[in-house]
Amino acid sequence: MMPLSRKILAVSIAAATVWTASTAAAAPLPGTPPTTVTASESARTATVPAAPSTRRADHVVLLALDGFDVEYLDLVRDGDGSPGAAEMPNLRALLREGSVTTSSGVMTSITNPSWSSVATGAWPETHRNTAYWFDAASNTARGQQRDLAVPTIAQSVREQGGTVFSAQWFILQNYGVTFGDPDGLYTQPGGDCARRTDDVVSVLRGEPVSSNGELVRTTGIPDLITVYCDTLDAIGHAGGDADPRIPGALEDIDRQIGRIVAATKEAGVHEDTAFVVTGDHGMTTFDKGFAAEGLAAIEAAGFTPQVLTSGQTPAAGTDVAVVGGVADVRIIGERAGDRAAVRRLERALTALPQVRNVFDKADQRRLRMSPNYGDLVVEPEPGWSFGPTPATPAGRHGATTELRVPLVLAGAGVRPGAHPRGPRHVDVAPTISALLGYAPPSGSEGRVLREALSR
Repeated sequence: MMPLSRKILAVSIAAATVWTASTAAAAPLPGTPPTTVTASESARTATVPAAPSTRRADHVVLLALDGFDVEYLDLVRDGDGSPGAAEMPNLRALLREGSVTTSSGVMTSITNPSWSSVATGAWPETHRNTAYWFDAASNTARGQQRDLAVPTIAQSVREQGGTVFSAQWFILQNYGVTFGDPDGLYTQPGGDCARRTDDVVSVLRGEPVSSNGELVRTTGIPDLITVYCDTLDAIGHAGGDADPRIPGALEDIDRQIGRIVAATKEAGVHEDTAFVVTGDHGMTTFDKGFAAEGLAAIEAAGFTPQVLTSGQTPAAGTDVAVVGGVADVRIIGERAGDRAAVRRLERALTALPQVRNVFDKADQRRLRMSPNYGDLVVEPEPGWSFGPTPATPAGRHGATTELRVPLVLAGAGVRPGAHPRGPRHVDVAPTISALLGYAPPSGSEGRVLREALSR
């Protein structure tokens, strides 16, 4: 019996043969940047689709599962007695009302830029959310942030008269949802996936929930409900993508799916509710770091490099700043902007056997990465990080090798068994908008996955 992740990958490959040229150009393939789309072309073609003429669903529930690698579906039992490690009957019940497909994320495949693209429908070059980079303006290394240059799906729904509730999907906080607002309510209960699901179930039951210490009741059942779960990400980082706790975490997620579905039935809205389940990035295991070799190669090329962590400023004399395990590398000081120096640096890093790709600014534009990144972005080979060697194997993401995640579409307005063609992060917000009968967020560059929706 073929594992579920292999099945959906096969569906995705088959679907790829009927992509339009523009769709194929927009989907970065692992290991190689696309070669047909520039930043200027993206700006010219980023036409926001018109609002759909019909409302397919009264409500959409989005389950945002951090670190939901597509390969984790190999661990799900097929439901026919075949060997497996995780029982997910509630997910399988959803799939009878829709489909699961392999979806492609964005570079870098780090949490905040990835969720930003899911939430806005825009590529990182447009929403500008960036993670682990050197900010030349402030002369400091920066970690993850929540800055956004374009509106989220929550802002878009609110602007069009709709309502939103978010159980700790942090990327929406103060971008369409906030503490204490019954029409756009945000809660941050902490705890695990079950605790955040508690808030979703309470909202579906019409019960008040604690929002920053204040009990607030939403204005009816919101059009859009989101819940964020990061259990898989936490386990993956701690023990790698084969951590033995992952099957149990998948089963717990399945229980939460079942609770939410049951609550929609109890509320009498199940037949009018669509469900979207997806991740932000995949996960691979690394057990080796090459910071020493990387810095030595940069020094041999005639530079004085320094690895910086978030909030650090470079020491005097440093002329190359390095930030992150998928490393942002920038020439600073008097040599900043020296193209010959950048090429010399690129050659030195490309020659390292631990390096999979070195993306220069042209490559970054083709991948639609944030322009905040520096001269080069260094992608390690699988199993490596541009950092220290960990004491035990650990999980990483950020590279093109962690782009693929599952995308589940099911319920109201979704055609059972109709698999979307080549879905991407940027397609999620436009598709949710279409399900609800709203125009997509104004900065959206993705497409509505119409082939998976009811006519």
